[in-house]
Amino acid sequence: MPMYRLVVNQDDSDSIATSGNLEESYRMEIEELIKNESERRITENKDPLEESRLHSLSLVDLFEKNHPDFVAALMVRLGPVRAALEGHGGSLVVFSGEIEINQGGKKTLSLVVDLDGACVSCGAAPGTLKGIQDDLLTDDEIISVRFNSGMLEWFDEIQRDFLLKFGGVSFV
Repeated sequence: MPMYRLVVNQDDSDSIATSGNLEESYRMEIEELIKNESERRITENKDPLEESRLHSLSLVDLFEKNHPDFVAALMVRLGPVRAALEGHGGSLVVFSGEIEINQGGKKTLSLVVDLDGACVSCGAAPGTLKGIQDDLLTDDEIISVRFNSGMLEWFDEIQRDFLLKFGGVSFV
């Protein structure tokens, strides 16, 4: 039986590496463009002093006091997904939440979130939900973000299956 070996010439391996680098370069460039555009849209429509005030507030304190600024304080913690949410008339709705004590003895929040407005049943919802979850989890006062399972009723069977299998978020 003859033996075969694969020979890759230098030009081929360079083009494969360049292709991977090009893909990563495009991804990073697009990510930066999206971030800049979302920041521009948010800045155009928001008062920077109010944004700063909301960002400085303790989410745990707001939650404990059932303060009306709680959702607004959550919204200012969102990244590029915020521009899409607000631009399409949507918002976060805190379905439920509880305070948990983390390993360091600090109070943290475990939230169950819902959406409203035009975000209901949007085809981009899987990306929106993942963006919301990831952005909120960067705040050290939030330990868990899950979504209200009632949202799953908004989607047809194929969308629902996709969201559950590949959405990267949890429903309760």
